[in-house]
Amino acid sequence: MKNNYRGNYCYRTDIGKVRRTNEDETKIVINSNGNALLIVADGMGGHNKGDYASFETVRIISEAFKDKKTFLTPQLAAKWLKNIAKIANSTIYNLQDQDVTYKGMGTTLSMVLILGNKLVALNCGDSRIYIKRNDKLEQLSEDQTYVNFLVKSGQISEEEALTHPERHVLTNAIGIFPSLSVDIKILNYTGESIILCSDGLYNNVREKDIFNVLNMNIPISDKVQSLISLANFNGGSDNITVALWETIK
Repeated sequence: MKNNYRGNYCYRTDIGKVRRTNEDETKIVINSNGNALLIVADGMGGHNKGDYASFETVRIISEAFKDKKTFLTPQLAAKWLKNIAKIANSTIYNLQDQDVTYKGMGTTLSMVLILGNKLVALNCGDSRIYIKRNDKLEQLSEDQTYVNFLVKSGQISEEEALTHPERHVLTNAIGIFPSLSVDIKILNYTGESIILCSDGLYNNVREKDIFNVLNMNIPISDKVQSLISLANFNGGSDNITVALWETIK
């Protein structure tokens, strides 16, 4: 692996225009070896303590990552990410047995580890991972939702999925099952911009508009705030969370 890329980064979350509480959580952490980990978690809306589930999941992962000094290979990094996600899942799931007020809580989880010339991407739920590549925004994650299952199985079209009444129903999340299954990928990386977001962004802002904001010649913090403002301008129908990484050229 080549040396780690140096980058600018910004992460921010916003309550939006409709929700009474913000159940999203996000963080970007750099460990002592200079590896960057981007995290977005969206607590399950309408469930008890969704905000706690997302906060605790991000806390467990980010604190463990700070103590992880090195990854010898991308494969070992993928194994570590999967294991720490399972630890978070067990913590959230088991807490519900100990305290009835936590019953039914859960959270999505999307993570990207930048490891030299490799990305290790993990996804559980419907928060998204994008990379800005070849003059377009490319989605690296796959939504783990009932509606996406219907699209993949040919039962409905992508257009129908946009307005389907069950489009927010998750088929996977942290804390809802005693064991956890995640999607994990190891990808080549050459310094492209990476953005993680909750559905509060991509449901309110079209991908081409996200791309246009990322292409603007403004500070990275202004890009993140512009995306949040645009989502709110378009209705702010959910909590809005963005974690953005740009390599220093």
